[in-house]
Amino acid sequence: MKIGVSMWSYFHTWRKGSFDVPAFIREAKKAGADGVELLDFFYNDPGADRIQLFTTEQVADKRASARDALADTGLPVPIFSVANNFAKHDPVEREQDLKKIQFGVDEALSYGAKVVRVFAGDVSEAVTFDQAREYIVEGLAKASVYANDRGIRLALENHGTLAGRGDQVCALVEDVRKRSGNEALGANPDTGNFLIVGQPSHEAIREVANYSYMVHFKDFAPAPDGWGGFAYKTIHGEPLVGTAVGEGVVRLGDCVQALRDAGFDGWLSVEYEGEEDAMTAVPRSIENARRFLD
Repeated sequence: MKIGVSMWSYFHTWRKGSFDVPAFIREAKKAGADGVELLDFFYNDPGADRIQLFTTEQVADKRASARDALADTGLPVPIFSVANNFAKHDPVEREQDLKKIQFGVDEALSYGAKVVRVFAGDVSEAVTFDQAREYIVEGLAKASVYANDRGIRLALENHGTLAGRGDQVCALVEDVRKRSGNEALGANPDTGNFLIVGQPSHEAIREVANYSYMVHFKDFAPAPDGWGGFAYKTIHGEPLVGTAVGEGVVRLGDCVQALRDAGFDGWLSVEYEGEEDAMTAVPRSIENARRFLD
């Protein structure tokens, strides 16, 4: 396994406005990463509220500056990630989210990446569980055909409550594979997110390991008493905060062993989501991650 780092780890740094994709790539090299995970989100300006669909000229400029940084550092881009949501009634909106994945596939090809991280979507007051699930299977099946034709794999992250547990991810992957007629869709088990839906991460990893095309290596801990910063709420109402990898409660050693038992030899992409400065927390996360592999 190799250790990469997601640019999402530097979200707060990027929001300040002086940290773009090339800066991230150079910082990832300093932090000790073997490769970088790029995201469509960071093609936006820091003040943007949503991901837009970019013009050819905009993409060319961003890609050129990123490639310069990649050439300077020698780092590869094994993963390109997009943020889609198919749990919507409006077919026009779902088509826009399909285009986001298609954009991600095209960008992955341009960087030599083999995997595109995708989401499913989630239930809401407007969309029931059964409706959302059908929209998701339909959308991911179309995306899988597009990706498969281009030799790219899609990795479904456990994100939200509809695709949050290991068994939910496995079932969605199987249903999408049947409908698309290919195995382009696999899993991106996020070692932290399983805690949000009340499932021990190492147990969930064992469920999805055989489907895994990449892994988000993340750690969480219960929020301390009196915590005033951001916290995720579990389905049981318990607050969780991000920590540097290896400094929370996720049994990451057991997660790695479960992946090894399944023969996984892909990328562990560090995704740091705490409030400590990423400039100190990410290098420590990468160092700690290597200990789990050693």
